[in-house]
Amino acid sequence: MTPADATPGESPPPFASFWMGGFESATHINRHGRRQDMLAATQHDWHADTDYALLRSVGIRTARDAVRWHRVERGGRYDFSEFVPMVRAARDSGVQVIWDFMHYGFPNGLDIFSPAFVERFARFAAATARVVAAESDAVPLYAPINEISFFTHMAAGIGTFAPFANGRGAEFKRQMVRAAIAAMDAVWEVDRRARFVHVDPIINVVAPRHRPDLRGDADQTTDSQWEAWDMLAGRRDRDLGGAARYLDIIGVNFYYDGQWEQGGGRLRWEQEPRDPRWMPVRTMLAHVWERYHRPFFVSETSHFGVGRIPWLREIAAEVCAARTAGAPVAGVCIYPILDRPDWENPAHWHHSGMWDLLPDRAGMLHRALYAGYADALYDAQRLIESGACDPPTRLSLWHRFRH
Repeated sequence: MTPADATPGESPPPFASFWMGGFESATHINRHGRRQDMLAATQHDWHADTDYALLRSVGIRTARDAVRWHRVERGGRYDFSEFVPMVRAARDSGVQVIWDFMHYGFPNGLDIFSPAFVERFARFAAATARVVAAESDAVPLYAPINEISFFTHMAAGIGTFAPFANGRGAEFKRQMVRAAIAAMDAVWEVDRRARFVHVDPIINVVAPRHRPDLRGDADQTTDSQWEAWDMLAGRRDRDLGGAARYLDIIGVNFYYDGQWEQGGGRLRWEQEPRDPRWMPVRTMLAHVWERYHRPFFVSETSHFGVGRIPWLREIAAEVCAARTAGAPVAGVCIYPILDRPDWENPAHWHHSGMWDLLPDRAGMLHRALYAGYADALYDAQRLIESGACDPPTRLSLWHRFRH
């Protein structure tokens, strides 16, 4: 049975390791009109072989990475000369990669709302699949469009990513789903074994304490997290062509700012005592499983600064608890695994990776392991292996490492 024919729940994700590392891959044009290229900014495109070896050194054998559409397709022709070395580096290092086809960025001059966008994206996806198939015998894993819901909000809701549209969110989201389906069909024509990951944030939005009248709006915002996955699965907007086979593997992203008040600020993860409206991550993961019963994993999570350590410990405890309670979370991707600069201010680095990046006089970025974070990963690996879940010690850990 191929993934295209499988019914929900029959094909577990073939991940090489439970713990994964994600390389920040954004390629969008930001609000200042500057093209982002995070793989270049972190020099991962130059040092992929070294970076994959670093993953292996901490017990990680699965990664998230990307092929950069705007650098591959030029003048209607494809040039994979920058991508092929990355594919070979992963293969030779024994690291399995989930390749993003589109991490917010697309070629200049392409109208993302046009039928031509769908057609060109599908052709690009198929061309990429041919390259990957020629370089490796492994079952390929792809993420067609990273974070359809978040991308929709930024690019067509509030207009801070190209194409800088406002108030066209519903139209944009449908177009992204349409393109993702076309890309999957095109890839399956090349390699029937291909598996697909659909990544989106999970969120929890609540009414402000003094505005109970906003509860309905808050619930509606929370429910919007399901729209893209429902469209892909053919549960809604059936004219797009969605079907159960397209919702292969679900990737859920969760960060510290993933819970907030409707029209207000975030629920503060680091606050003691924590806001009782904060939804435990184990509960959020259970909701994903109960809704779809599809293979799923945490495709992005991390914090920054000294918060990296208590965050990872809490996530590990919550994932362990979710698995014990019957939600079969298939993995966790630390994202980013390398530190990264800010999308809007390239001079500001987030200090959010397992490795910080330190420049030398020649401008080369050297990888410096953040030892405490590596220790937390080691403990997390042992916890998941043992399945011995204790209640998370999130607040004591936060205060221990904050000072």
